[in-house]
This record gives sequence, C-alpha cells and structure tokens, in this order.
Amino acid sequence: MEAFTIHEGLVAPLDRENVDTDLIIPKQFLKSIKRSGFGPNLFDELRYLDHGEPGMDNSKRPLNPEFVLNQSRYQGASILLARKNFGCGSSREHAPWALTQYGFKAIIAPSYADIFFNNSFKNGLLPIILSELEVARLFDEVRAFNGYKLRIDLERQVVIAADGRELHFEVDAFRKYCLLNGFDDIGLTLRRSDQIRQFEAERLARHPWLEGSAGLSR
Repeated sequence: MEAFTIHEGLVAPLDRENVDTDLIIPKQFLKSIKRSGFGPNLFDELRYLDHGEPGMDNSKRPLNPEFVLNQSRYQGASILLARKNFGCGSSREHAPWALTQYGFKAIIAPSYADIFFNNSFKNGLLPIILSELEVARLFDEVRAFNGYKLRIDLERQVVIAADGRELHFEVDAFRKYCLLNGFDDIGLTLRRSDQIRQFEAERLARHPWLEGSAGLSR
C-alpha cells in the first residue's frame, strides 16, 4: 500500500448526501475476483448514459456531461468532496478500491458509514471528517475557483485551504501510523515474518508429525 504523508490535489465536488456503495461501484461489477480494474466503473450509473456491464469498452460508452467527474475542470481530481453519510449501504470493499483506482487519495465529508470508513483506511484511502459548515464552505470555494486544490498533511492532521487556513481533523493513532508507513493488514503481518518463521520452525520441531498432516491438507 502506498504511504500517505502529504498530498496536494485538485478537488472534485460530489454534492449529494447518502451516497451508497452501490452508487460508488454497482453490484454487477462485483463479479470479478481481482482487486483491480474498478476505476473505469466508479459511479458508473452517474458517469455514463447507458447501462454498464463487466467487459464493456468504457471508452466507447456515452458520457453524462452533467456528472462532475466528466467535466473538464475536474479531470485529474484526487480529492473528493462529499456530503454526509458517504459510503452507506452494503459493506463492499470494492467501493474504496474503485475510488483509489480512479485516482482519489482522500475524501472530505461530514460523516461516513462505519464499514466504508474502516475499509478506506485499509486500502490507503484517507476519509477526512470536517464539520458540515467547513464542508459547505469548501463546496462554495471549489465551485467559485477553477483548478481549486487542497493540501492534506496527515502528520499534522490538517487540511490546508487555498487561502492558507488550516482545518484540523481527527484520525485514530493506529490508522494514522499505518497510512503514514503504507501498511495494510498484510504489510503489518509481514513485518513479523522472521518471528512467524521462527514460531513455525519451533512448532514443527516440537510436533514433527504436523509436517505430514500439512501435506495431506493441501
């Protein structure tokens, strides 16, 4: 997982509440057993004018010109600004996969659904909580200024606006540690790989018959 320290990026405003995970990545795209390739179908129902299915050539599909991510001023956005209760609905990990694979590094919203919030941290996506008043002001600024960017400093836990003001956000210390160092669950485990190998060797020395039973279980 890529480490998150300081990120400055273009902001895209998704001005709607209660964006659920089926809207983020529709259910028909969950058939894939891979963890890649979901970016082109992020917000599929909003992004395209036709019905999307796995395997379609998205480059030939008609785009919805009214959808924010299809507008030229927001191309290359890496910070998503959203309203309250973002990521509600079913507990699909594909939602943060689709967002990160599109290119988003962080989301700013007043609140999130719990499971989506947890899944985001595990997949290198930083979900920032700011007050509704702070978020509303950011929406106004994004609309008013073409090319509006924000700077996010995770170590200091601040969002730095274009005018230099700093918006503080809270983040769990362990989640912050994992993001700063680029550790997902597997990465955290692999840090103990020497201890794991030592444990396995000692266990096998004490119970040598396990080697045979392990072979039978394969």
